[in-house]
Amino acid sequence: MREIHRETIAARAPWSRIIAQGHTLRIIDSHGQQAVDFLCYNAGDFSERYHAPNTIKKAGHILLTTGDVLYSDRARPLFTITADTFGGHDTIGGCCSAPSNGMLYGVPNPGCRENFLSALEPYGLGWRDIVPNVNWFMTVPVGAAGDAAIALGSSRPGDHVDIKAQMDVLAVISNCPQMLNPCNNFNPTAIEVAVFE
Repeated sequence: MREIHRETIAARAPWSRIIAQGHTLRIIDSHGQQAVDFLCYNAGDFSERYHAPNTIKKAGHILLTTGDVLYSDRARPLFTITADTFGGHDTIGGCCSAPSNGMLYGVPNPGCRENFLSALEPYGLGWRDIVPNVNWFMTVPVGAAGDAAIALGSSRPGDHVDIKAQMDVLAVISNCPQMLNPCNNFNPTAIEVAVFE
């Protein structure tokens, strides 16, 4: 693979980019213990977007890793995970937001939903276009009785995940600003992204 783009995404910041079919997006947890919320859409028709139930049903598990595919709401592949040094990325926790932070913690801090809104605005997308997302480098263990809670961030500095675009895809990131639960070890940090052809 040949690298064609690389940039740093600051702590708490949004990001978006069209990834061409066949290109690979690498998301790098530069400092470790940083959750990265992720959405994706068919770049040719934004009404087709990531769909957690299709992804989970096809994978047969709720924690994603190498070989798993991110499917759309039309049951078509958007990205395939081709490399993963972390293993076990969350599909059920969704994104934090000012309303959910207020509900859960009594502090309406802006969160990933607000970042997603900022990143989606240039494409004419908004609140109704934000669906339950993938959380790279984050886990939500589920107990035998169905109990679940966000785990302390456990990724190591330099952990990365590579996802290969199966069509032209709009990729959207919120470098999670959460400081009220342990997904970022209460310390949001910068990440890197790179694109390869």
